[in-house]
Amino acid sequence: MLRSLAIRNFVVVSVLDVEFAGGFTVLTGETGAGKSILLDALSLLLGDRFEAGQLRPGAERAELAAEFTLDDAPAAQAWLADQDLAPEDGESLLLRRVLDAQGKSRAWINGRTATLAQLAELGALLVAIHGQHAHQTLSEPAAQRALVDGFGGFTVLAREVAARWAAWRAAAERRDAAAQAAQATASERAFLDERRRELTALAVTDDEWAELSAAQSRLANAADLTAAANEGVAALSESDDALGSRLAQVAQRLRGAAAHDPALAEAVALLEPAAIAVDEAARALRDYLRRLDVDPDALRQVEERLSAIHDVARKHRVRPDALPALLAETEARLAALAESADAAALARRAGAAEAAYRDAATQLTKKRQFAAAELAHRVTEAMQTLAMAGGRLEVALVPVREPASHGLEQLELRVATHPKQPLGPLARVASGGELSRIALAIQVVASEAGDVGTLVFDEVDSGIGGAVAATVGSLLQKLAARRQVLCVTHLPQVAAFADTHFRVTKAGDRDAVTSELARLSAGERVDELARMLGGAAVTAKTRAHAKELYELHRRA
Repeated sequence: MLRSLAIRNFVVVSVLDVEFAGGFTVLTGETGAGKSILLDALSLLLGDRFEAGQLRPGAERAELAAEFTLDDAPAAQAWLADQDLAPEDGESLLLRRVLDAQGKSRAWINGRTATLAQLAELGALLVAIHGQHAHQTLSEPAAQRALVDGFGGFTVLAREVAARWAAWRAAAERRDAAAQAAQATASERAFLDERRRELTALAVTDDEWAELSAAQSRLANAADLTAAANEGVAALSESDDALGSRLAQVAQRLRGAAAHDPALAEAVALLEPAAIAVDEAARALRDYLRRLDVDPDALRQVEERLSAIHDVARKHRVRPDALPALLAETEARLAALAESADAAALARRAGAAEAAYRDAATQLTKKRQFAAAELAHRVTEAMQTLAMAGGRLEVALVPVREPASHGLEQLELRVATHPKQPLGPLARVASGGELSRIALAIQVVASEAGDVGTLVFDEVDSGIGGAVAATVGSLLQKLAARRQVLCVTHLPQVAAFADTHFRVTKAGDRDAVTSELARLSAGERVDELARMLGGAAVTAKTRAHAKELYELHRRA
């Protein structure tokens, strides 16, 4: 239930703080006084989009806040708990929103920042707003489906049907796409099969190209390598003036001289490892010569292998060392094609998705049939009290030619406004005034079946009057026995049924206009009803009529 609403710098409202009670509350006032501004502010707190023109002229920002009690909103309590936004006391909820001149908006739920999507989700669990033009949307198929699904309480199932339809269509598209691309897939598979055969036969390993290149370089230069190694062995150890022999001689001469001067010992110590290194280098060169392969056939084989690898790499426009990766890529693509080309598997998946959709859609159809009959019955009963005696409403379920995201049928509201009139589409059969009354009956019936704690009716009584208006007031009063009902109205016959009455007035000049809200006492209510009955000229007779109206319809 809405407990309070605070508004700062919104449209023509400068400062407004209002507390609401349960039961039936009406807001009245002259045309243009700003009655609907409160509902606009509430709509923004429930996730509506902000427009720059809603900021009070000259103000830097507007601030809106609303407090709700949660004892009548278990769904909202569960949502807040799931979002980790539950109030500390567990009983009240505070919504706040700030709007600035740049069009930016910030929102909070219980003091924590929130998105507009979160406000809208939570708002749908707290308040249902019925506008004065509701009858215009009732002619739309989507609105009619939403009405029946909401009335029956199976909107979750309707969303599941839509999700399963999307999954079915996606699976069918994959199946059909595979069939259409079968020829192209076959060509690609043939190409990949040939490439895999060629690469598999070549059997290039990851490091083979580098190893073959090194071997080719070695074998091609074997004569130079042999000559260089032999020259090295001779210079180091085998020639008459070999370096190893000369180093040994020098070391021996210095070692003898060091006996006379120990300072030479350091030089001797350095020469000894040099002589050892020369000897080891000579031994390494001799080993290299023994291992060096100068077989011309080996060179030919390496060069042939290099040539084969190079030719295949050039054919497939990759580097020779990338051939192993190309083979792995080819095998992976072939595996993917094999999976996607499994027509039987794709058909099974599409069939399973279709079966899941039809199962949920059939359940939805059965629920809609029951809800449609019950809704039609209740609305028909309400129409009898709204100057449409003998009128009736039917909710027809018309099978669709092709299954759709909304199910296996289209819903159509058909109405007859008097006994002799055949049933026909709502928008074609009813006049403007009748549409308003039918829409009101539907809204009241739908609200009775829902579980939202606060219902708002914004001039839904437009186009009616007299005894019908009194009936509307009675309907809303009865509805308020179970819900909090807020209603903006211009009809005294409706306002007289209210438990609480607020009057909206506008004050100031054209440079600074302000709307104000006042809660009326019993005597003030009579005065306001008299104004609504007689306009500017309120006579004693008009006031007496207003008092009689108030005493007759107020809740005992």
